[in-house]
Amino acid sequence: QVQLVESGGGLVQAGGSLRLSCAASGRTFTTMGWFRQAPGKEREFVAAIWSSGGRTYYADSVKGRFTISRDNAKNMVYLQMNSLKPEDTAVYYCATDNVAFAVRVTSAYEYWGQGTQVTVSS
Repeated sequence: QVQLVESGGGLVQAGGSLRLSCAASGRTFTTMGWFRQAPGKEREFVAAIWSSGGRTYYADSVKGRFTISRDNAKNMVYLQMNSLKPEDTAVYYCATDNVAFAVRVTSAYEYWGQGTQVTVSS
């Protein structure tokens, strides 16, 4: 059984930083990703990383501000978020699966965490 547990969310002022963590247990998969969902909006891709080689992918809206990383030995994935904006406010979800190229597609991931709230005040 796969379990993903996110942590690190909170309230921060615009321009501030937060670091999200996701602890994975059970089976391991090739790809770990971060998605987010704001009230009244669909869940959207934020970032993803492959376990082998560490290739990373980012949504255009966060490129240059967010950094995804993983520690395979600890089965952890992180999302360092800098220069946060009010529009980054959302529930952030960690996801994992054997995803090759559709890393930006929500339906490509079967396993999800419960989410952690990030609120950026202006």
